[in-house]
Amino acid sequence: MSSTEGSSRAADKSPRQQVDRLLVGLRWRRLEEPLGFIKVLQWLFAIFAFGSCGSYSGETGATVRCNNEAKDVSSIIVLFGYPFRLNRVQYEMPLCDDDSTSKTMHLMGDFSAPAEFFVTLGIFSFFYTMAALVLYLRFHNLYTENKRFPLVDFCVTVSFTFFWLVAAAAWGKGLTDIKGATRPSSLTAAMSVCHGEEAVCSAGATPSMGLANISVLFGFINFFLWAGNCWFVFKETPWHGQGQDQGQDQGQGPSQESTAEQGAVEKQ
Repeated sequence: MSSTEGSSRAADKSPRQQVDRLLVGLRWRRLEEPLGFIKVLQWLFAIFAFGSCGSYSGETGATVRCNNEAKDVSSIIVLFGYPFRLNRVQYEMPLCDDDSTSKTMHLMGDFSAPAEFFVTLGIFSFFYTMAALVLYLRFHNLYTENKRFPLVDFCVTVSFTFFWLVAAAAWGKGLTDIKGATRPSSLTAAMSVCHGEEAVCSAGATPSMGLANISVLFGFINFFLWAGNCWFVFKETPWHGQGQDQGQDQGQGPSQESTAEQGAVEKQ
């Protein structure tokens, strides 16, 4: 019994020891450096960006009152959200004829491309920054000794900077179009029953776009974070060291030539 208990205790301690060794091996002071601190900000704002865009949902609507007294006032409520394929969102348009009651309608436009690109970029940024933080904190010696890692990190950082600029601009334009397509006045303009004299249509409340507007703001914040981080990542690459060495060589070159000329003059 004692041997089995000892083996079970050793098995229980081994995962704990591994976790303790992992935590002890982390160099938390790297987070105080710009290279690590900006990566934490990128990780957080990537979550804010794709979370605010991917979780958005809103509603628009209108009311239709038929001049026929037999028909009551009909309220139309249309729900929409990510990924903003508005052409697939259905709603029932009431008809003021005696023979028919309603007709199925759809919103206008498909804005899923910029929205999905924005969210996908945020998810990829989240995973990359998390992997980069693990490399900075746990395997920093490998990052500094192997020159390929800083080069790859720099190329990826430049790529993410460009993609965030494109994604934020495209999503901002797409959001503007979504606002126009989901405006209650656009809803009433698309319903044929509102164009005749047999009904009176009234626009409902304008959809609240606060969370979607914040997502565009987070997109541009991510762009500035990645753009600012390009310099700090570039300093870790061999390209930055080569530039300094060339500058030192150029600075030493004229001085050596001048000293040689002075020596020749003194000999004369």
